[in-house]
Amino acid sequence: MSNAWQQSKLPFPPGVFPALVTPFDQDEGVDEDAFRSLIRHVIDHVDGLVPCGTTGEFPYLSVEEQKRLVEVAVEEAQGKPVIAGTGAAATRQVVVLAENAKEAGASACLVVTPYFLHPSDKGIYQHFYELSRAVDIPIILYNIPQVVDAYLPRTVVEDLADVDNIVALKDSSGNLTYTMEVLEMVQGRIEVLIGHDEVVLPALAGGCTGMILASANVFPEVWQRVFQAVQEGDLATAREWQMKVQKLARIFSRHGGGVAIKAALNMMGVEVGRPRRPLKPTGGALIHETRAEIQLELERLGKVQGTRDKGLGTRDKGLGTRGALEERFEDVGLTGEVIRDAGLRVGTGSAGEEPEWVQLDLVAGPKAGPLGDAYAYQLTYPLRRREALTAILEPNLTVRPPTLILPTLEQKNLRQANMIYGPTQAAVAKAIVDALERGVIPQAAMDEEVMIVLATVDPKALDRHALYQNVYTAMEKAIRQAYGHRRQ
Repeated sequence: MSNAWQQSKLPFPPGVFPALVTPFDQDEGVDEDAFRSLIRHVIDHVDGLVPCGTTGEFPYLSVEEQKRLVEVAVEEAQGKPVIAGTGAAATRQVVVLAENAKEAGASACLVVTPYFLHPSDKGIYQHFYELSRAVDIPIILYNIPQVVDAYLPRTVVEDLADVDNIVALKDSSGNLTYTMEVLEMVQGRIEVLIGHDEVVLPALAGGCTGMILASANVFPEVWQRVFQAVQEGDLATAREWQMKVQKLARIFSRHGGGVAIKAALNMMGVEVGRPRRPLKPTGGALIHETRAEIQLELERLGKVQGTRDKGLGTRDKGLGTRGALEERFEDVGLTGEVIRDAGLRVGTGSAGEEPEWVQLDLVAGPKAGPLGDAYAYQLTYPLRRREALTAILEPNLTVRPPTLILPTLEQKNLRQANMIYGPTQAAVAKAIVDALERGVIPQAAMDEEVMIVLATVDPKALDRHALYQNVYTAMEKAIRQAYGHRRQ
């Protein structure tokens, strides 16, 4: 890589750069001590720093605050480059911010496409060209249409690539078609850095030479592994590490940027406070269910200890493993004695590894009888936070025999409910249909019988695909047990 950088206009080799959040205290003042702590948290794992960008809430910062944040970043960077966000809507203001950044010791400035009152393509070119003539500091163009509501035109980037102190483009669009077209147009005259967390690997593989990411506040070491693996041509390893954080990358990219990052850092004990108004930490850009998903993903990465949504723990503590199988259906009004006297079929099955481990307990039998009564009662008087749902293959297409799925654990939030009213529901239905086709369930049962399934799903389950597969396997086992040992 060193030989390539002898030909590059960028004054330093890129790598992993966190788009730093700006910590605020309870009065919404900049918390300088917390900012220093954040930098010390990431500095050993990154190649430089980027304060005052989008993740840093730059539109809500004063000129003086931005300059001081850059100064602090330079002081704490341990000699690593600092790319100062100097975005603004007006050219004159960007010039002031860029001059301040140079004075504070920044290595380069990051300048977003002019926003709000959108200039023409010629106006955008003139904006960056005049900036390049007014300040003696390397300039990185910044494309982020999600908030600017416009792309930095590719043809403008192509023309600006010939300007001496315009050295790179940060592309946060997530649109790989745009990214690849820019790479083809600039032909190495400027570097292209990826700024969208969800597409780091394909962007690096396509020719991007570094990254500026919000999520590098949270797991910069993962991005270093991805970056180094791509440099070594080991795409399999890079893919493995990208997938470990893909869900968090998606949440951070799509749920408020700095809002979600601050939530994660605070969960990790890296105190960065709340966002500045009008941004809200909850109830707006980041709902409670999304916060729960962030928490669980951080637990999975080992970033936080489990403080939310206790899992099932060891399987012998699972609700479905308690007592004889016939005794497990008392919640639906079926005692073991009733099940035995009515000759109802029962079966159980479990599958998977925590936290996607599941157990299903099945009772099946005639509609005309105690099971049919229990089925109707659950539909009429559902248990709070354990509401029963019918097994459906797709909207408006229920399976036969008619089947109710009853969670054994309370659904405490929307994320947990989605795992029951989603992959669990679909997998149970598919297992029933397949059992009918194979003759495990007799055809006569379609019209004459009903089923109730008690579903024990770990509250910490996150992987919908794994959960679907485990529920299907467990249901298949339960059906075979129930219908393979029919009572006469």
